[in-house]
Amino acid sequence: MTEPLRLGWEEWVALPDLGLPALKAKVDTGAKTSALHAFEIEPFGPASNPKVRFLMYPVPQKPELAIACSAPVVDRREVTSSNGEAELRYVIESKLQLDGRTWPVELTLTDRGSMQYRMLIGRQGIPEDAVVAPQDSFCQPELTYDVYSSAKVREVAPDRSLRIAVLSREPDTYSTRRLVEEGEKRGHTVEVIDTLRCYMTLNAMAPDIYYDGKRLPRYDAVIPRVGASITPYGTAIVRQFETIGTWCLNGSAGITASRDKLHAHQVLARQKIGMPVTAFASSPKDTANLMNIVGSAPVIVKLLESTQGKGVVLAETKKAAESVISAFRGLKANFLVQQFVKEANGEDIRCIVMGGRVEASIKRSAAAGEFRSNLHMGGTASAVKITKAERETAIRAARAFGLGLAGVDLLRSDDGPKVLEVNSSPGFEGAETASGKNLCGALYDMIEKRARPAPARKRGRSSQS
Repeated sequence: MTEPLRLGWEEWVALPDLGLPALKAKVDTGAKTSALHAFEIEPFGPASNPKVRFLMYPVPQKPELAIACSAPVVDRREVTSSNGEAELRYVIESKLQLDGRTWPVELTLTDRGSMQYRMLIGRQGIPEDAVVAPQDSFCQPELTYDVYSSAKVREVAPDRSLRIAVLSREPDTYSTRRLVEEGEKRGHTVEVIDTLRCYMTLNAMAPDIYYDGKRLPRYDAVIPRVGASITPYGTAIVRQFETIGTWCLNGSAGITASRDKLHAHQVLARQKIGMPVTAFASSPKDTANLMNIVGSAPVIVKLLESTQGKGVVLAETKKAAESVISAFRGLKANFLVQQFVKEANGEDIRCIVMGGRVEASIKRSAAAGEFRSNLHMGGTASAVKITKAERETAIRAARAFGLGLAGVDLLRSDDGPKVLEVNSSPGFEGAETASGKNLCGALYDMIEKRARPAPARKRGRSSQS
């Protein structure tokens, strides 16, 4: 016959599902429910599957050490504390671990700075075979707060639900729908935010972002899908998220630089990344000089902010190039003149780069009679094996812009890969279909690794008693 579990009035316990490997808990048979001392409690997720996330400061003497936790909500319950105050609390369920034994326990979440113990174990959280010795303390093996070093917590950190925002004006596109579907399949809450309906408060002490009249909550990650037509405002919103400390998959500076073709080519040139010979001038008097720099016709003339192949013209002869340049100047449009890589034969390579890795590569072939291989222009896509040089070039190009997710377009030339463009909002449909890979899944692998719970050092919070 096994001996009953003996508990003192205080014990060391663990809540592994919440990433809390060591807590000092008070055992109180006078209380019915168990409680966890939580801060910044915030509900999220759909009404059909509500969740709650919060911060936990497990070491009373170190209020700057915060563990981010999340769990499904099992109830909301009015609880009366020992001082007679009634409070409506969220209730979660977690596994309590003590001396090799594990059992489920319901925990109410409360933000009370006066609580000396980070956890209180009430009658409902005590196993039936347990014996409580109120005159004793630490009847079970003692743990240590040393487990909260960054390396150790990362080893035991559980999966937790994340709250993720997708900045997009097009919730029904393939890419946005896949981001939502894949995130929700993994238990995360993914919210599509219309970029143009966000607005900001610029305040030195409390900058914030609002949406539909309410302040947006704090997100674990933001996935920007900023369209080319709203780049200035879209990047301003991303920059505001960066200002308030939210991790953005692609930063505002990288999106801005990649959208301006002149700026983008200057970034590539600074990093000594191969690209077609490119020239830019402002004065009409320099048209002939531009042609001399790029070489003999045919040449490519493209608007600085062209996307999806629009605003890109192939000039077959020198006279045709001069006519296109004259027309663009008449529209007061900024443009580049670029070498036409004949040996590419209307094909380019799109590499999807995530977190410094090429996750997929596809070959895009232009439709008959078309020189642009963009899928929006009728091009077709197929899986392709890339060379080591092409892989390294794509990774370097994405890194040059500081992009966590990028579509890098390469041309295969006689003297090695040439970068045509770095896209900060690459579409997933063509790449997933052609490669057969779950690219959104790979993206969430990267986001989850980046947002995995670990001790966060907070400043400016006074010690709790």
